[in-house]
Amino acid sequence: MVNPVFAASGISVFEIMSRLAAETGAINLGQGFPEGLEPQELIAAATDALHNGSHQYPPMLGLPALRKAVADNARRFFNIDPDWETEILVTSGATEALADSFFALMNSGDEVIVLEPAYDSYSPVIRRAGGMVVPVRLAPPHWELPLQALSDAITPRTRMIVVNNPMNPIGKVFTREELNFIAELAVKHNLFIIADEVYEHLTFDDNKHISLFSLPEIRDRVVRIGSAGKSFSLTGWKVGYIIADAQLLKVISRVHQYMTFTTPPALQAAVAVGLNLPDSYFTGLREELAKRRDYLDAGLREAGFNIASAPATYFAVADISDLDKDGDDLAFSQRLTREAGVTPVPVSSFYSERNITSHVRFCFAKKLDTLETAINRLRDWREKQS
Repeated sequence: MVNPVFAASGISVFEIMSRLAAETGAINLGQGFPEGLEPQELIAAATDALHNGSHQYPPMLGLPALRKAVADNARRFFNIDPDWETEILVTSGATEALADSFFALMNSGDEVIVLEPAYDSYSPVIRRAGGMVVPVRLAPPHWELPLQALSDAITPRTRMIVVNNPMNPIGKVFTREELNFIAELAVKHNLFIIADEVYEHLTFDDNKHISLFSLPEIRDRVVRIGSAGKSFSLTGWKVGYIIADAQLLKVISRVHQYMTFTTPPALQAAVAVGLNLPDSYFTGLREELAKRRDYLDAGLREAGFNIASAPATYFAVADISDLDKDGDDLAFSQRLTREAGVTPVPVSSFYSERNITSHVRFCFAKKLDTLETAINRLRDWREKQS
């Protein structure tokens, strides 16, 4: 008999919408992969490492150069001072880092609080590891952390809280007050925190990312996860990294040892170069993405969408309540793909109960001409609806 967790899992909404976009020739603004932002220094570094570096197994924890670079980057930008030798692990993407952490720190029957909307990988891996997912919902329009609901969700069986900050798909940046509240709960109830911080460098305007790992009172119970795919617009490289207390990392690394063991050394070498790029690279990336965000936001508003500017990530989230009288964001996304030739993804797919159906997500990390064509299509579609 096959495992019921994965047997019962369908195809992800991202794959469904991407297939529909390909079939219809629509512009795919649903899936979160960027266009035209890859730093050429990293491509050159990977090429050099392929030609001149080793092609054999690198150290299980990751290349020393990359682990040092992860530590230096965290220290430079986020007030974190990890020991690169004992507190950093390189993984094959942030998704592997999440799986390693869940399998290492959970036991059968443990409860895991997941703040929703949530990345679709969390739930099935937690359940396959023997855990029970306890969703706590953030709701529009302000997406504030529901303090009482989060506190009430904790039981004697609660093992950890999963916090995605900055938050996909809504672009939320958690406030210091919200993070302090989470930290207090973790100490009071002896909980681990899985801090999915892959969008750490993608905050805009005056918004600043504060890592939960930087709070000294919970440093020994936070597993911080980062991603080169997001920081360098290289999602296909699948290079992630974990920062955690040495005692936690020792156990997590054992899962990694049996899960993937290593990550391609040439890509590790190139990411080390990237993390050591000057501040101007990271500032420039934020400025470029903010420009694309503003361009898409303005176009969506002109086309009749109700949208607030995202403080972080790749995504613009539009309230479609006035456009979708049926209250079905999945059907609306499919309709928009077929009729307008532009593909979003429904925000309901980030909720276990699909009980927020008023919003769809568009990716603005695309070339300006791609966004311009999408906006023109949406404008034409709206005119036909009038």
